[in-house]
Parts: sequence; structure tokens; C-alpha cells
Amino acid sequence: MRVVLTGASGGIGSALAQALLQQGAHLLLVSRSADKLQTLQARLGSASVSTLVADVTQAQDRAKIVAAAISFQANVLINNAGIPSFGALQPLPPEQLEAVLHTNLLAPILLTQGLLPHLTRQAAAHVLNIGSVLGRLGLPGYSVYCASKFGLRGFSEALRRELQFTPVRVQYLGPRATQTTFNDAAAARYQQHTGTHTDTPQQVAQAALRLLQSADAECFLGFPEKWAVKLNAVAPQMLDRAFRSHTEFVMKGE
Repeated sequence: MRVVLTGASGGIGSALAQALLQQGAHLLLVSRSADKLQTLQARLGSASVSTLVADVTQAQDRAKIVAAAISFQANVLINNAGIPSFGALQPLPPEQLEAVLHTNLLAPILLTQGLLPHLTRQAAAHVLNIGSVLGRLGLPGYSVYCASKFGLRGFSEALRRELQFTPVRVQYLGPRATQTTFNDAAAARYQQHTGTHTDTPQQVAQAALRLLQSADAECFLGFPEKWAVKLNAVAPQMLDRAFRSHTEFVMKGE
């Protein structure tokens, strides 16, 4: 695998870079942070790792990523860059809503579109979108984040079907809450209050590897999250009461 990985310097991104490298992949790591990229590259300590400082929300930077990916002869794109959003919808600043939807949804769509002509010329290629279990399960306090991840999952599903007769396989990974610095203190209190289970970034990375090596379209992590995703697909209102404590926490603004 010759992998372009966005959001590489974050918790899941760095764990995924390590896991891919251990499997013999060549990596082009993309992040907005030059310092974090440099630290990660030094930690990985491999000639198989290249880096690119770029912001996926900026058109000129996406063009840089596409050009670098073609030169790198990439056959895997992992859209992992993302930003959080937690809290009741009403007080959220409009610019935060725009940033979340731009980063988590529009940017990976545009980057995939830009790289697709190259990927379809490969003997075999992958697009792996790192989403969230909240791409299939609407949770109080995460309306905007859910919107971005529901959109990313829908994009993945539709594009997978669109490209089914090409060499490109499109997949979606839905982690549950992960032990990183991604969420703020309020989200952490929410998780503690509601008894949310978490995984390590390494567990998410291993799940991503398994998905890449499989023919599966998507994968969601954790129990009861997997069960809730299935129930939500057929009887969503049955879960409304199950999230009562989540709603109370959010609406109290704790």
C-alpha cells in the first residue's frame, strides 16, 4: 500500500500511521501542523514515510495533496482529518458549524474527487473514510458533528456503489469515543456522565487495517454501539428514551 493519510498527526492518525508502517506500507502523511508532523516522522523513523503540511479545507492545499499523491503513486486515500463539535445546537457559533461541516464532510469529498482520476487508473485502490459511530446514530449534543459524519457515511455508500465496476473500493470506519485529546472537557464530562465506553487509538487503527484487508463496506466499533446502530436503522424512535440522560446533560449545559 502507498497511503495518503490526512489528519496524520492526531491521535487516531498517528496510531494508524504506525500500524500501516508495521504492515509494510509507504506513507504520505498530511497535517496542518508542521511541528507535529516532524515529531511523528522522527518517531516513526522510516525512509518509507514522507510528509506534507497542508490544510484539507483550503483549495490550494488540496491541489498540493493531489499533486503529491500522484507523484507518490498513491493507491490508498484515508480521509481522517476532522474536528469536533459538542453542545446544544442553539448557542453554537455559526462559524463553528461551518468549520465542522467543511472539515469533516466537504473537504474529504473534494479531496476524493480530485484524486479519483489517478486512483481509477490503479490496478487496485482504496478510499477509506474515517467517520464515527455517530454517522449512523444521532446523539444529543452532537447534532452538527452527526450531520457531518452522517454525510460522510452517505457519501461513502453512494460512491462505493458508483465505483463498483472500477478498481477503487470505498469503505467507511465508524469508531466510537476514542481516548485522544480530540474532545474538550465538556464532552469528557458528558462521556463520564453517560457511561460512554471508549477505545484506544491503537484499537481503532487495527480495526482500520482489518477493514482495508477485507471486502467489507463499513465497520462500526464497540458494544453496545454496534447493537444501537442496527436498532437505530430499523426502529430509531425506540432509542429516544435510551438517550434521556444524554439530553438532560446537554440541555442543562453542564
